[in-house]
Amino acid sequence: MYAIVYKSDGFPICRQVAGVTPDPVVTWNTEDAAKAFISSKGGDADFRPVQLTDDAMDQIAKAMGCAVESMTIEPYPG
Repeated sequence: MYAIVYKSDGFPICRQVAGVTPDPVVTWNTEDAAKAFISSKGGDADFRPVQLTDDAMDQIAKAMGCAVESMTIEPYPG
């Protein structure tokens, strides 16, 4: 599973859901699918796919300012 994050600060692409905090992190099943989404939006210069390992989840939580345990994920399209 892959998330898409900003290259500058590692903050992930999230989906806003009323009453859910922090916003769910959007995920893609493959790196190719994540790269295709980035390219389709013209975001190659600003975004990169990240495989969701334990270390990556820790880094994403830090960028979001929350605990890993409070994060939720949502597959794209959701």
